Amino acid sequence: MPNVLIRDLDPGVYSVLTARAQERGQSLQQYLSAELARIAARPTLSEFLSEREQEPEVTALTPERIVAAVNEGRAGR
Repeated sequence: MPNVLIRDLDPGVYSVLTARAQERGQSLQQYLSAELARIAARPTLSEFLSEREQEPEVTALTPERIVAAVNEGRAGR
């Protein structure tokens, strides 16, 4: 697995991160690995928009189409 080295980390940031890891009963490495995985799982805005562009277009529902679908469903009973 790849390794990551972070230099010049503010001591206050380090202190907060170690405290959060300790609260979860994790090592700092485990905590940071989970947090980085969580960050990576969330798409960026451009990734999100790109994914939406690739989805098929959905036709807009109008009140008339909704009423017609309800009436059609009722007629089938």
